[in-house]
Amino acid sequence: MNQIIVRVDEFLKSYGMHYESIDIEKEISIFIEEMNRGLKGEPSTLKMLCTYLSSEGQIPIGEPVIVIDAGGTNFRVAVVSFDKNKKPVIEDFKLHPMPGTQGQLSKEEFFKTIAGYLEPVIGKSNKIGFCFSYPTEILPNKDGKLIGFNKEVRVSGMQGQEIGANLLHALKAIGYEADKRIVLLNDTVATLLGGKAAYPDRRFDSYIGFILGTGTNTCYLEGNREIVKAKLLAREQGVTMINIESGGYGKIPRGTLDQKFDSTTADPGSQQFEKMIAGAYQGRLVLEVIKKAAEDGLLSKQCTERVHAIKELITKEVNDFCLYPYSDSNVLARCASSDSAEGERDRKTLYFIIDALLERAAKLVAVNLAAVMLKTGKGKNPCFPVCVTVEGTTFYKSKLFRGKLDYYVKTCLNDKLGIYSDFAKAENATLVGTAIAGLLN
Repeated sequence: MNQIIVRVDEFLKSYGMHYESIDIEKEISIFIEEMNRGLKGEPSTLKMLCTYLSSEGQIPIGEPVIVIDAGGTNFRVAVVSFDKNKKPVIEDFKLHPMPGTQGQLSKEEFFKTIAGYLEPVIGKSNKIGFCFSYPTEILPNKDGKLIGFNKEVRVSGMQGQEIGANLLHALKAIGYEADKRIVLLNDTVATLLGGKAAYPDRRFDSYIGFILGTGTNTCYLEGNREIVKAKLLAREQGVTMINIESGGYGKIPRGTLDQKFDSTTADPGSQQFEKMIAGAYQGRLVLEVIKKAAEDGLLSKQCTERVHAIKELITKEVNDFCLYPYSDSNVLARCASSDSAEGERDRKTLYFIIDALLERAAKLVAVNLAAVMLKTGKGKNPCFPVCVTVEGTTFYKSKLFRGKLDYYVKTCLNDKLGIYSDFAKAENATLVGTAIAGLLN
């Protein structure tokens, strides 16, 4: 067993892919430097987008708001209101494919599709909360200009377009003339708001929204005085939610196989951090690495042939292998299906490669979260921690990831840096947070 681990470690280190190459404290400092540059409007791989949204205010009772959620894979529509106990009531829920994930669309086709999704509920409220999970510059009027799509969504003619204004135009084009008010926000912002609403009786020093699913991103509360690039806002007291767009972080050391994999994606050079940890890319990155391991002789001849025959590997299949490494229904397990000692070595080699890549992912997430807490000076008291509300299947369903992240939170964030957080899961956090934003802003 130890010989297999040693070989895997040497292989990953030779391509700069090993988790030991990540110096957590050094990388936290660099991440914070990028955050500060982004807040000042200086060149940075972190966009640090000002949401112009407040997390404060009383949620109105019984008032409906139309909620739409454009995610990495799905497009959700619902009507949400809050009962007398401030509990969300979700009605008319529908799930649709995210436009642009099943073939390229034009801008007009994109918004026409969304307008069609909204048609059954459009008369139920004049307020629309739109959770739009792509890099977008939010404007003071709560609309936003698209910076660019990611997560393999393909829509032409969209860069720089105002999302809310275009949707209102598309709604009018199909006959809806009523005056609608759209508040645009990111899923990470919605997650922060949903988490805050879910735990009204607990005391937290601050709040973070964190996404680790198809993609990854982070939102937090920043003092207005620190948001230098928003000149009018920077003169005011209080805090504002900042959408970091952390998936685009570009200062983490990447290995040669990270770079090779990046060149095969729809947007080479962008979303570098996301491509190292998020679900849309994890399976494909693992496949890139195990194919190189096969080329370098870490796997048997039979296993090598089967690995090279794999055309596509998704993150769920990677996790299924970790759960069921002897299953004939899993593509990776079949690569090492032999009951011989050679087949068992192959199986262990595949497992330890995946294990090490997820160890690296956990370490990178620890860097991300620690940087936010140290930047804001929050979470120094274990009795008064930062609430980190998390959404995303990659975070919750991965067999290996969560335990590794908890290890780095304990040994580095708690024991070395003296900062404390609680991970929170809020039911329907994105929908509820988007509804709150639509009602309060």
